[in-house]
Amino acid sequence: MRILLHRADGKTEPWIKDFAKYLPDAEIEIWHAGEKCQVCDYAVVWSPPEAMLAELATVKAIFVTGAGVDALLKFGDALPHHIPIIRLEDAGMAVQMAEYVTHSVLRYFRRFDEYEAQARAGQWAPLPQHHKQDFAVGVLGMGVLGTRVLEALAPFGFPLRGWSRTEKSMPGVQCFHGADGLDTFLRGSRVLVCMLPLTPDTSNIMDRTNMCKLPEGSYIINVARGAHIAEPDLLTLIKSGHIAAATLDVFRNEPLPAQHPFWQEPRITITPHISALTLRRESVQQIADNIRKTEAGEQIAGVVDRTLGY
Repeated sequence: MRILLHRADGKTEPWIKDFAKYLPDAEIEIWHAGEKCQVCDYAVVWSPPEAMLAELATVKAIFVTGAGVDALLKFGDALPHHIPIIRLEDAGMAVQMAEYVTHSVLRYFRRFDEYEAQARAGQWAPLPQHHKQDFAVGVLGMGVLGTRVLEALAPFGFPLRGWSRTEKSMPGVQCFHGADGLDTFLRGSRVLVCMLPLTPDTSNIMDRTNMCKLPEGSYIINVARGAHIAEPDLLTLIKSGHIAAATLDVFRNEPLPAQHPFWQEPRITITPHISALTLRRESVQQIADNIRKTEAGEQIAGVVDRTLGY
């Protein structure tokens, strides 16, 4: 068995060592631009260059080292539809995402962001506490990662709300679904957490119209994709006070350009796409297990429905 591996950062050696441990019968072929590759059975990629499409079009399956697959689906029909695309389902990302979002929610609930600003200004001024019953947290997207975030928030006693494309249920969570449920979901969410896959239907889902449905003084946390937010609309609503603050881990252009106005807005907290880093060993274990199941003709989890985009 031969696996085609591409890493944009060029750090392939640790991945090769892990595959040697968890899938010792596999031979790893490293993709290099301008070089002819041997025919491979599987590909392991994250955001492959367009020049790699010819090799990707001949494998049995493409494994993506992340939960999102928009970087592959953008190629459309250039990737034959009979080739399955398999995303990571967790591989250590869910707990990281839960940590990041829980920290962000508690930071706003306890007003630590405001105390940080006061400390920088040399001010000592206790602020009135938020009331928990008025601090409902709404999670857009109830997949593996979104569900784990809701589970992590449950012990703190916030009213929890979840929205998904299709109907779902979860103990202790008020669930909404579909276009009809989105409006009610937004109007009752004091903190909006975006954990959606990026698809044509979810692009710009957080535009001025939808963000204005949030209660006055709401908060936004985006750990999904930058294209979910209409950036000029967010800036406008933060300056007006309708959105009190935002924590953003993802952006339309990464790294975030130095001249981007988000850098100059103190109520926007910026992190460099680190809310859930790919854990290499856990990822290789999951991919290796799925390859073995595929070879044995067994069903595997994480197969992408291209019509849905996830």
